[in-house]
Amino acid sequence: MGIKVSPDIAGITPYSPGKPIEELERELGITGSIKLASNENPRGPSPKALAVLNAAAKTLHRYPDGGGHYLRQGLAERWKVTPDQIVLGNGSDEIITLLTRAFLQTGDEAVMADPSFIVYKIDVTAAHAKAVLVPLKAYRHDVGAMAKVVTDRTRLLFVCNPNNPTGTYVTASEINSLLQAVPTDVILVFDEAYYEYVTAPDYPDALELLKSGRNIVILRTFSKIYGLAGLRIGYGLTTPEIVEHLNRIRPPFNTNSLAQNAALAALADEEHVRESRRLNIEGMAYVSEHLKRIGLSAVPSQANFLYFDVKRDGKAVFDRLLREGVIVRHLGGSFLRVTIGLPDENRRFIDTLKSVLTA
Repeated sequence: MGIKVSPDIAGITPYSPGKPIEELERELGITGSIKLASNENPRGPSPKALAVLNAAAKTLHRYPDGGGHYLRQGLAERWKVTPDQIVLGNGSDEIITLLTRAFLQTGDEAVMADPSFIVYKIDVTAAHAKAVLVPLKAYRHDVGAMAKVVTDRTRLLFVCNPNNPTGTYVTASEINSLLQAVPTDVILVFDEAYYEYVTAPDYPDALELLKSGRNIVILRTFSKIYGLAGLRIGYGLTTPEIVEHLNRIRPPFNTNSLAQNAALAALADEEHVRESRRLNIEGMAYVSEHLKRIGLSAVPSQANFLYFDVKRDGKAVFDRLLREGVIVRHLGGSFLRVTIGLPDENRRFIDTLKSVLTA
């Protein structure tokens, strides 16, 4: 017997995270692969985060703290906001889902760049609303064009900053222009998953904008520089009113106890963050320079990955790299995205890419 499903849901292409390394190696008959596809921190988690997991594991027969009291308190102290301005999520992805469920109705609209983080479009479509896609301009958000497509049906506007997959960023002056052009009842969602990697001096201070009273949501995560991707925990900084609405539909135990404890410990390890940022800066300089030497150029990035054009069939290059045990991300056409890894991983990527392109 067939089942009935909404045409909106039926039309969604599922997000593809890729297969586990172990399964790929088994299928291809290879060993020693390196994964540079998911923008993870190659250094792994803070030792302080790992140290608390053993003690936290002893209480796994108990439900986690449904409100994430201690982690929200720690985040509030760090960012100089009140705990009722913070919502925790099973990754920042879940908060995107909560936003679309809470603030979109059938026929409403949400504006986003294209290409950008694919989950925005998936979640907006799943909420039976319209995803309004605004093409990037020179690989960057075209904030002027985004403002022009805002209508009286626009409820959310997503700014992925830095943008995934390009690594480009929106400047403070561009954000100020956007704020002036967009009605105050539109919720601006600043997805800052790669915030801790940013070094640009004109990167916007979204927290100050939030404190000025605008309807803003700032998404952050412990999956990237903090190295806790496997525990799935992120958070949103916003107004108490928006948090109240999100908590109406947030699952009661959406973040687990191991994740909460590890995230709080990781938050306190500023040295781990500094060293991870330093390693990323050096690695990005190396990969960028060596891409140039083989006739390729990457889009300047403020994140922990590079987006570049291989000037040929990108899927074929991706497949060849995969068979050599180097896992990157193919994003359509001739473009690939590579995560900055450890020094030896970066060297292996460049050497393997050279070999593939000259074969």
